This record gives sequence, structure tokens and C-alpha cells, in this order.
Amino acid sequence: MCEITVWIEKTAAFLQASFDNGPWMKEHPLEKSYRLEHSFRVANAARLIAEGEGMDVEGLVIAGLLHDVSYSEEWGSGEEWGNHGRRSAQIARPFLESLGMEASRIQEICYGIAIHVDGKADFPGEATAFARSVSEADDVDRFDVYRIYEGMQFNRFSEKSLEEKEIWLAEKLRWVEARLAEGTATETARRMLAERLNYQKDFYSRLQEQLGKSRL
Repeated sequence: MCEITVWIEKTAAFLQASFDNGPWMKEHPLEKSYRLEHSFRVANAARLIAEGEGMDVEGLVIAGLLHDVSYSEEWGSGEEWGNHGRRSAQIARPFLESLGMEASRIQEICYGIAIHVDGKADFPGEATAFARSVSEADDVDRFDVYRIYEGMQFNRFSEKSLEEKEIWLAEKLRWVEARLAEGTATETARRMLAERLNYQKDFYSRLQEQLGKSRL
């Protein structure tokens, strides 16, 4: 990560405390570990994007750390999950204000956090390259190597029939191609995402080819 400033250090401590004290997280320690590790990886990706684009490095790292802070709360529905970016911004704002951060900086950080799930916020703001980079830093981690393993495990790939595996892989490859065609806010994020998505494409293609040899 970048130089650990006092504000970054305090943000990391706030995130850790939020997860440690969240009732749902206490009951799901594996999810807590994953979500904390994911948040740090997103913060590291945010640093690289900010450095590559001459953005506010400290601010984007802080946004990356806090983008999923609402996971400390228990959700009752998929709709609440879809709202977790907006809820994370609501939790982040008073904390950032307590640091003494200037209002305009808080606004941009919170707007980026709010829109990172579905592009929508519950307060006025501008989807600047900085704000959009919160979502793209999140995607950098979500599309990296660990997600291949996690996705296959979640979908019980090893338990599928050969035909089901082939269908699943074909769908994944279509998704990767579609995601590669999408635009990004910055050139740095585009390169980082393309590297990870092309790795997925190569992995799934090789696996597809291997499975194709499973018949005479």
C-alpha cells in the first residue's frame, strides 16, 4: 500500500472495529476475514489507479477501505445487499467528518462508495473518474485469481456433470468477453482489469479445451 498516513491508519482501524463489533460478522468469522482482506486488496488496487492517474492517493485508498463497511451489519434481503454501497457511504461520512477532512473530499469519497454497486447514490454528486475508480478498484480484486477459485467452489463445479461443466464454462467465457468490451474511467484501470480478465479467459479456455478431450 502507499505511505500509511494517519488518516489511512485510522480508517483501517475503524474498518477493523466495525467488522469486529458487527453482530453478523461475529457469527460468520470466515466472511469477516474474507471481507477485511478484500477491502485491503481493493485499497491496494485503488492506490495503483490513483498513482497511475495522478489522483488523490490517500483519498482513494480510504474509499477502497470503506467501500464495504456496511457488511458489518446484518441484511435481510437481496435488495439490502444491492443497497450496501449507499449504506457504506452513510456509515463512512460521519467517520470522515470526525477526521476533520474537508467537505468536498468527503463528498467525492462517499459518492464513489455509494455508487460502487449499481452506479446509483441517494444524494447528489458527480460520477468523476475518482468516484468511478472505487468500483473499478473493487472489480480489480473481484476479477483476480482468487475469484476463479471462489466462483468455481460456490457453483460446485467439481460436482457438475461433464455437460454442465461445459455449459458453465461457455457462459463464463461469454461474460468475460462482454466485460472486456466495457469501458473504464481511466486507462490504468483498463489495463489492470484487462490483465485479470484475460487471465480468466485463458484459464477457462484451457479448461474448456481439456474437458473437450474427455470423450472418444
